[in-house]
Amino acid sequence: MTESSGSPGATPPRAARTQLARSAALLVPPIGRLLRQRDRLRTTCRRLREERDRACRERDTFRAERDALVLSVADPGPGAARPAATESVGGHEPDLQYLFVLTYGRSGSTLLQNLLNAIPGVLVRGENHGVLYELYRFHSTVLHHRDRLARPEPLPPFHPWWGIDGYPEAEALAGMRRLVLDTLIRPRPDSRIVGFKEISWPEEDLADYVAFLRRLFPGARFVFNTRDLADVARSKWWATMPDAPQRLARIERRMSEVVESLGEAAVRVHYDDYCADPETLRPLHTWLGGEFDVERVRTVMAVRHSY
Repeated sequence: MTESSGSPGATPPRAARTQLARSAALLVPPIGRLLRQRDRLRTTCRRLREERDRACRERDTFRAERDALVLSVADPGPGAARPAATESVGGHEPDLQYLFVLTYGRSGSTLLQNLLNAIPGVLVRGENHGVLYELYRFHSTVLHHRDRLARPEPLPPFHPWWGIDGYPEAEALAGMRRLVLDTLIRPRPDSRIVGFKEISWPEEDLADYVAFLRRLFPGARFVFNTRDLADVARSKWWATMPDAPQRLARIERRMSEVVESLGEAAVRVHYDDYCADPETLRPLHTWLGGEFDVERVRTVMAVRHSY
């Protein structure tokens, strides 16, 4: 009986099977070579990625060292005249002035922070995600209940709010001030003006919060930093928000209203202005009681900063 190739389920003829076997045998070596080449390429890609990552880390290290060197050139150095050292923060109240940068994210505030730090005697720390707002909430809540329960006589021990009417506001503010100075700001011996820059500010009760900061840090002053809002709206996380232009306009408007109410305790600077002409920062230096050195300003501006 001969093999049939006509029926659908029939086995292929012996000659056809032999040919298929020969074809498969011819294909196996190329497939094997391709697999080995693929594995070698994967290994090479992995090694190149590791080398790239190592090079990026070295580049970042070199940039940090370069920037530190450039900023050290902007520092007046040990031979320059410096204010007398302040007393220990943990002991008596140091003789300090307070300065805070009021702004929103992607406004160029990190550059401004370093421009301020290049002024002898000025120490402006970076952001802290608005942690002082928690102190404000604590203080405001206790004051609210203290005043709500105020009586001619102290609350008796059997009262459910016993003791809250004795909350010592002045001592509380002094303690919070020491906490912030000791842990967040950490003044240097030659510091005369200290503070931080912040982009996390409340919208609804901004005026009350700023008033609290001025009670917490007597005489506190504010630098209001702005930037072209169209550029800000296209930058980083703002670019992912469809309503970024409206949100930024609302934030800047509220900040402007608060700054306006502060009078001479606040100044405005605009990122686009001082990048185009460093001389526009001269009034800021005068306001802070520092000498304006345009070359020092240009040296700081030559360093690449995050916004």
